[in-house]
Amino acid sequence: MMRSATSALLLAAAPVLHAQYAPPPPTQPFPGFLNQELRAKDPYWSNWDFGGQFRSRYEVRDNALVAPPFHDFKAVSAGVLNGHGNDNSFLASKLLLRAGYTDKWWNAMIVGRSSFVSGDNRGAAPNINLGSSPDSDGPAELHQANFTIGNHKEFPVSMKVGRQELSYGDERLVGAFAWNNIGRVFDGVKLRWQHEAFTVEAFSTRLVVPDDNTFNMPSDYEAFSGVHLTTKLVPKHTAELYFFSRNIGRSNPHQFGGAVPAAGGGSAFSPAPFNFSGRDVYTIGTRWKSNPGDFGNWDYSAEFNFQFGNYINDRPDAGVAQTVGAGTQPGSPANGSPTAPRLEHLAMAFTGMLGYTFADVVAKPRVALEYNYASGDSNPTDGKHGTFDNLYPTNHKFYGYGDYISWQNMHNLRLSLSAKPTSRWSVAVEGHLFWLADTSDVYYNVAGIPRAGVPGSLATPNVGAGYRGVPSYSSSLGAEINLVSGYALNKATTLEAGYSHYFVGRYQEQSLQNVGGATDADWFYVQAVFNF
Repeated sequence: MMRSATSALLLAAAPVLHAQYAPPPPTQPFPGFLNQELRAKDPYWSNWDFGGQFRSRYEVRDNALVAPPFHDFKAVSAGVLNGHGNDNSFLASKLLLRAGYTDKWWNAMIVGRSSFVSGDNRGAAPNINLGSSPDSDGPAELHQANFTIGNHKEFPVSMKVGRQELSYGDERLVGAFAWNNIGRVFDGVKLRWQHEAFTVEAFSTRLVVPDDNTFNMPSDYEAFSGVHLTTKLVPKHTAELYFFSRNIGRSNPHQFGGAVPAAGGGSAFSPAPFNFSGRDVYTIGTRWKSNPGDFGNWDYSAEFNFQFGNYINDRPDAGVAQTVGAGTQPGSPANGSPTAPRLEHLAMAFTGMLGYTFADVVAKPRVALEYNYASGDSNPTDGKHGTFDNLYPTNHKFYGYGDYISWQNMHNLRLSLSAKPTSRWSVAVEGHLFWLADTSDVYYNVAGIPRAGVPGSLATPNVGAGYRGVPSYSSSLGAEINLVSGYALNKATTLEAGYSHYFVGRYQEQSLQNVGGATDADWFYVQAVFNF
């Protein structure tokens, strides 16, 4: 159960946005070795698809994203992870094998996956009891298995049933999370209506929760459904309109606020930091993107989201009083409990990006400026919930490659410069500035976990004893710089490497001043992808 809960958390932590670094394409179109061989021998095999991908990535992390999130950026980390400290290095590998068949009116596909990790210290966390790395999911797992009925050349409507990935827009809200060593899939049904002027998809699914060395099953407590429309009727633009519904039951075994069973019985600690609370969150949004070349060398995109519904408060610090200077911020013992009443949920988020490509310059460099905002909760005890729900995103692409924050309670400025020195080589450098949208709310990590407290400190939440919402704190979360580069070695192989340095801000310094202080964090990776 603990392993499943942690995996569910990481899933809640792709089409590429103009400003986003993209790995270089293969040196030539490549259907895969087996497809290439079979189709050359007999046209019959053109209806079949056999292939796969092997990806291996070595990561090194220093001072963050190793221990529970309330340890992130701690200058003193002795004893964390059974003496491993807050540093980590590991090799994560993922193997995907696929088989499919397409006929005139139907197609079927199955994708198997193996996700394995070597050297990861996260499985040693004494307070979490993972039992294994959260990026490991056993030697054999069913990643996708679906059946599609329809032929859009003959009839506008099709239906896909089974285990499948969902990806909409640039994946800020709903994505396949391909960067992750496991990824994200759903079990359910999706209808697609394809017209020359628009495309509409409607789906009803349940999140599939990874459980290491056990067949992954859809959650009985977490449903996700929605309607998504894409149109190019607006001149020079691609526009999207959508409605998403995320519903998590109160009896969810991954419910935040309930004690999580630890290995051998008992509980890890409560409130449990690695679970999602019950909620009914409804998102209405729109995304607009300029079509390539229609504004000359300029391009832009913008997305706005409004949320409503209800929410069980999932902040560990919401149910206890906080000593702030000479005063005390009262808490509500009911907050965070599975029996607590659901709070009214009202939240919003916005992103806007403007870019310019120097098309006549060598390597075609492109510069882009982006602003991201997501609301926070202004008062954890007023019976309302104002923190934006990031749903099921691929956050790695947007808010710094180091993966320190999600689209929740934040302001983010991003400046990026990307270039393609050759057709095989892509490179990008970017900088980020971060602030809390509301200092009464907490600092959420990339998977949407609220950073709050330190082990045993929730009963005595004094200022400086750990992360929490304190109105008098600075909103400055610091800055991050990223460098990433990729090279297409041949039609089947791509190499990539990246580095990130995070400069802590005044908020981290104030939050950790009485528990050893704050320090910067670093991350480095090298990756190889082989398609076959």
